[in-house]
Amino acid sequence: MFPVQEACWLAPKVRRLVVHAPRVARRHEPGHFVILRVHDGGERIPLTIADSNAENGTITLIIQVVGATTEKLCALEQGDSIANVAGPMGKPTEIENFGHAVLVGGGVGTAVIYPQAGALRRAGNKVSAIMGGRSGEYVILEKELSQYCDNVYPCTDDGSYGFKGFVTNKLKELIEQSGDVGAVLAAGPVPMMRAVAEVTRPLKIHTIVSLNPVMVDGTGMCGGCRVTVDGQMKFACVDGPEFDAHLVDFKELADRLTTYREQEALAWNRLHELQASGGCTTTTCRMAELEQTETAK
Repeated sequence: MFPVQEACWLAPKVRRLVVHAPRVARRHEPGHFVILRVHDGGERIPLTIADSNAENGTITLIIQVVGATTEKLCALEQGDSIANVAGPMGKPTEIENFGHAVLVGGGVGTAVIYPQAGALRRAGNKVSAIMGGRSGEYVILEKELSQYCDNVYPCTDDGSYGFKGFVTNKLKELIEQSGDVGAVLAAGPVPMMRAVAEVTRPLKIHTIVSLNPVMVDGTGMCGGCRVTVDGQMKFACVDGPEFDAHLVDFKELADRLTTYREQEALAWNRLHELQASGGCTTTTCRMAELEQTETAK
């Protein structure tokens, strides 16, 4: 079991958990992720390691509620435990001196670029970060990124905070004004990463994206996370999760992400039926009910 040492909300439906996982913390590098199960018999989900503390033996996870499993995970409080945490997995981020590196994070994708910012700074780069959200309350990790970045640009769709517009609009502006961008690293929704790739492609700026395909075992055995990169089949769990953005087949990736939409909806409905049934109200009781239900399936 992996105890939750801290838990707090960063934004609506975005939770930060600090989890005691000492072996993972000792080996963590930017770009790594873990696969966890909230409880025995539960769904396996991949999550980026947003931060780690080898001395304390902790890793930080930032989770957005998008389905039944992430809702269960975000219901955990300090003192609860996660059944399984496997990792660190994946290849670490390509870190070198690019001169001026620009990080682009959309929503919880900002959790991916946060550890990259520190590593890029230590490699001698000038570092800029662009983070997007629907409105100001959805922009996360601005203060944390400011520790490592020369410039931080929050962007909101509604203009309630920072730059009004998409992160790609700010990226275009920054590239034109600075004239020295050597690399762009992006993480977030697939449409956002695809749009970033189209901004940098004509300028031949080296661009890396962190992909988030369906993933089960994290070893390359199940094939669930296969993606097409430069016309070749790759497995995001062992060949990635980061790839050259100009070589990724984003259309295929977007299509594959909808594969289990029906099953995800069923799980979501089952979870909320249990919660509405008036049974246990504590996190522990809800988890026990869910475990019994999934075991009986």
